[in-house]
Amino acid sequence: MKLTLIAIGSRGDVQPIVALGRGLLDAGYAVQMVTMASFEPMVRGQGLDFFPVAGDAQALTNEMMLAGMKGNGLNLLSMYRGIMRTFGAMTQSYQETFAADALRDSDAILSQLPGGFYGYDLAEHLRVPYIALSVIPQEITGAYPLSLLPVQSSFGAWYNRLTYYMGQQLAWHPFRNSINEFRQQLGLPHASFWWGNMRRMRRERVPVVQGFSQHVIPEQPEWGEHVHTTGYWMLDEAGWEASDALLRFLEAGDAPVFIGFGSMPVPDPAATTRLILEALQRSGKRGLLHAGWARLGGVELPDSVFCLDYAPYGWLFPRMAAIIHHGGSGTTGFALRSGVPSMVVPFTADQPFWGRRTCELGVGHAPIPFAKLTSDHLAAAIKIMTTNRDMQRQAVELRDAMAVENGIQRAVEIIERHVV
Repeated sequence: MKLTLIAIGSRGDVQPIVALGRGLLDAGYAVQMVTMASFEPMVRGQGLDFFPVAGDAQALTNEMMLAGMKGNGLNLLSMYRGIMRTFGAMTQSYQETFAADALRDSDAILSQLPGGFYGYDLAEHLRVPYIALSVIPQEITGAYPLSLLPVQSSFGAWYNRLTYYMGQQLAWHPFRNSINEFRQQLGLPHASFWWGNMRRMRRERVPVVQGFSQHVIPEQPEWGEHVHTTGYWMLDEAGWEASDALLRFLEAGDAPVFIGFGSMPVPDPAATTRLILEALQRSGKRGLLHAGWARLGGVELPDSVFCLDYAPYGWLFPRMAAIIHHGGSGTTGFALRSGVPSMVVPFTADQPFWGRRTCELGVGHAPIPFAKLTSDHLAAAIKIMTTNRDMQRQAVELRDAMAVENGIQRAVEIIERHVV
């Protein structure tokens, strides 16, 4: 049986789906991954077939984020316009990709695109099962507002539910014409003008498999039995080996503080690096900078700070004294599983949600948005995370609770029930 998995976005969006794909491959399925060309080595490195879709994840993220930044702040309207402009220009390519003959022999479609865009339509045409994949909470609930909202204040269950409907409208309408053209090309009737396929998918109780922990995001009764929370999908990078320089640094003193912003660019990498160095000096802690797409580093570093291009977070984070990151869903999962206190420096999208949730769980400092980040604030947060015994204890307890979850195995079992 051949399964087609679709994932588009940054590494944090794609890597968990690749990890799930590897789990399905190990379970005996043929797995084809549809994603951007920059992720081809990761996909093929896990033994999965690869099919490209247009776009460069880093270039797209840089364009959208930096276009919306005003000084250190982020103009959300400008960023949303950038997202719609960027992805809107690619819709013709998406139509061509998902209409390709190479995808016509799929026995099931599994996708993390919101609203089932293109994947649900292709599955309907092929008359094969469709399963929605998600690494952030997107199912409607009155418990909290949509995780993609920059302001996470709750004004009650009615408001929280309303934010999901608003989010669906914002996602659907820029793609409406493209998807209906795609459906027409496949010989299918147009999707709903207002809701696309989203209401239909809920009515049909299309399976939703969520790749995060119920200890972090508890399952909500209103979701229904077709929504499954499995635990995080972590990619096994057993073949990776740490450099001698990194090992020497880790062994040379106390555990350092990790600081990195993953796939988030910053307007002035050198100034941001100097801010971090000043905070580390004030806190009296060693630091490990992850260069990332922010291009941290690039200035003279003291011996107490090491700049890293890459290391698997599953290996690296448990060796840290504290973890400061941008709050991507995948990075947050690694941080919460590490047993080490962490703090989110959110930029956009679901990052404020994960920052607030980290704090609510008692395993980290309250988030400090990048627009408000100062060396004083950062130094104070580092001191708290490296000295607060209750926070450290709760971080270990959460790690231990999550350790018994096998998110990939659980997800594979659920998927098998729906594709057989």
